[in-house]
Amino acid sequence: MRTVLLALPILAVFTAAHAQEMPNSLTMSCAATSSLVREKGQVVIASGPNIYQRIISEPGACFAEQVAVPAWLPTADQSQCLVGLRCQERVGNDK
Repeated sequence: MRTVLLALPILAVFTAAHAQEMPNSLTMSCAATSSLVREKGQVVIASGPNIYQRIISEPGACFAEQVAVPAWLPTADQSQCLVGLRCQERVGNDK
């Protein structure tokens, strides 16, 4: 029991140290946001409180039942910036 109690603070510090903040498009320029997507290939980006999207750089990152569509996000310097693509469910006869 004592070992478990001693390990909890270490685990909490380790978890907090490895947690990464989600990039926020509202604090980045349009160029920096789109560059991040191109570099990483796919990124989950926040664009407001409790608003986030998975943005991809290549259509192949979508599932078979999805299509890639342009992803526009607000950034620090533009109200609408084309940052990459996002996956959307196919509608109707889209194949």
